Amino acid sequence: MFDSKTGQLTIKTLPVFEPLLEPARYKGVWGGRGSGKSHFFAELVVDEHVSSRGMRTLCVREVLKSLKESAKLLIEDKIQALGVGHLFEVQKDRIKDIYGGFILFEGMQDHNAESIKSFEGFDRCWVEEAQTLSERSLALLRPTTIRKAGSEIWFSWNPRRKTDAVDAFLRQPKPSNAIVVESNWCDNDWFPEELEAERQLDLKRFPERYDHIWEGGYAKAFEGAYFAKLLNDAKAEGRIGLVSADPLLPVRAFFDIGGSGAQADAMAIWLVQWVGQQIRVLDYIEGVGQVLAYYVHELRARKVNPICYLPHDGINANNITGKRYRDHLEEAGFDAFTIPNQGRGAAMMRIEAVRRILPSCWFNEKTTEAGRDALGHYHERRDENRNVGLGPEHDFSSNASDAFGLMAICYEGPDEPETIDELFGRRHRHTPPTRSTTTGY
Repeated sequence: MFDSKTGQLTIKTLPVFEPLLEPARYKGVWGGRGSGKSHFFAELVVDEHVSSRGMRTLCVREVLKSLKESAKLLIEDKIQALGVGHLFEVQKDRIKDIYGGFILFEGMQDHNAESIKSFEGFDRCWVEEAQTLSERSLALLRPTTIRKAGSEIWFSWNPRRKTDAVDAFLRQPKPSNAIVVESNWCDNDWFPEELEAERQLDLKRFPERYDHIWEGGYAKAFEGAYFAKLLNDAKAEGRIGLVSADPLLPVRAFFDIGGSGAQADAMAIWLVQWVGQQIRVLDYIEGVGQVLAYYVHELRARKVNPICYLPHDGINANNITGKRYRDHLEEAGFDAFTIPNQGRGAAMMRIEAVRRILPSCWFNEKTTEAGRDALGHYHERRDENRNVGLGPEHDFSSNASDAFGLMAICYEGPDEPETIDELFGRRHRHTPPTRSTTTGY
């Protein structure tokens, strides 16, 4: 509270946030719901303006359509709760203090490299919901804009994906001039009963999303995702861990073909082995805008000489070389096959095939993380007005999911009958112990 005699503001701080009271160029708090991270930074903003003269603070989000979405109301509430309302003047679009300082609220998407320069003289910048911050916006903030001597940039966020700009910047690894802490509900001494009831409900009814919402884990499953529960089951049953290849059985590479341009879809490749009743998912490769030679190099680097399975467009000519994708792989020394188009409803056929085989899948945790993230996100696009499904959403998760679906279409268990050679119009060069009834391999 505020002591009018000394002019000092005393705020009780949770132990988890105490390291952030020390000066640092970058400060970050990541974690799940109910951790108190927004309340901590809102109180810190108020404290900085009470204890300093002429303090300028910028509160930003990636997108800010209305001030109702900003931290403005939370900071206003903190000003009153801390008993310092007489030191501030709340205006429509900003908050001013009596010492010549002020607090502004902005959306980063509303600015470019020129307009953002107007904030060069600011002392503090708090990025709310930083998991949505784009790489472009992060580059505009640092080192371009907030660069005054002694200035600080604060981030608070609930992690979404490891590849998000804020995670890549502050956690992989953490810069030497940053203080970053994890805070979750269990670190909040004032965690309310209402939120505890909500947490218990999610733990019981929605376990696939609980870790992301409450424990600060990366989002492994999108709401309504096709494979969310099955991936959660794989984790609970210990089927995501250290998985190695059987040296006596072939490794298979299943592709979804992207392009070589900057705006092209990603190329996705799953490396899999069929071992008895198990499907061992060994590795995942993805790239955007790379030539095919890049993926050939990646496959050779793994020293597994896989049998390559391409979707029906594997017989299309490469835009750069004019050769078919399959031809390139065969010239590189790989056995390569093109799987015929499944026709109308192919996407849903792949989805249902994946649902059937996922209980038999064992994932090598470290090398398949990016691919599993995509599988967990793959979801249906919906018409909310009519409440009808419109088929799979095409986004970053589509390529990995399509390649995995191709594997599921090709897979048959060891007790299934062998395929006929006429499917490819040629006899097979070798017959592995476990084979697909679609391809014979």
